[in-house]
Amino acid sequence: MIATHDDNGLSAFLTVRPRLFGIVYRMLGSAAEAEDVVQDVWIRWQAADRTDVREPAAFLVTTATRLAINILQSARVRRETAAGSWLREPADGRDDPRLHAERGEALGAGMRVLLEKLTSTERAAFILREAFSYPYRDIAEVLRLEVANARQLVTRARQRMTGGRRQPVAVNRHRRLLETFLAAARSGDAADLERLLTSDAGRVTGGAALTSSSRRAA
Repeated sequence: MIATHDDNGLSAFLTVRPRLFGIVYRMLGSAAEAEDVVQDVWIRWQAADRTDVREPAAFLVTTATRLAINILQSARVRRETAAGSWLREPADGRDDPRLHAERGEALGAGMRVLLEKLTSTERAAFILREAFSYPYRDIAEVLRLEVANARQLVTRARQRMTGGRRQPVAVNRHRRLLETFLAAARSGDAADLERLLTSDAGRVTGGAALTSSSRRAA
C-alpha cells in the first residue's frame, strides 16, 4: 500500500519503529546509538517522496540498516568497539530472517577488516580476547607467548583497527574465518577456531583447547 500524507507518514513510521530499533540495536550494541539512528530514519522519512513508496516498512528497514552499517564501518566505531559487539552476538534469524542477513553482513565486514589490517598473531589474540573474553594467560598459552606479549598483541591490534594500511584478502580465507567464528560463537566451543587462528599464525597449540565455561575475563 502506498504511503499517504494524511498524517505526514507518522502512522507508518510508528508501526515499524520498534522493529527498526531492534535491528539497529543488535547491529550496534548501543541503545543510545540505536535511538539516534531511528531518529535519523524519521528525518529521512519526512524528507522522502512517500507517494512513490509502496512498502513503507521495507523502505524504513533498508534505511535504518544502511545507516547502521555506515556507523559500523566508521573509524569512530572501530576505535570505540574494536569489533566487540558485532563479534560477540551473532544474530539469531529464526524470528526474523532479514535481521539474520543484516547482522551477517555487518559481521562479514568486520571479519574482513580483521583480515585486512591485522597480522595473523594479532588477529588471533584480538578475536580470542574481544569476542570470547579469553584471559590473557589463556591467550598466551594458546599462542605460546608470555602473558605480557599477549597483552601487547591485543593493544597493538586495537590500535591497528583504527587506521593503517589494508592488505588484500582472499575470498576463501575470509569465508573460512567467518564460518569458523560463527560456529564457535553459536556452540560456545572455540576449539576449531583456536586451531584455525593458531594455524594462520604458524603455531601449534599445546594440549586441549579450553572450553568457554572454563574461561573468566582477566
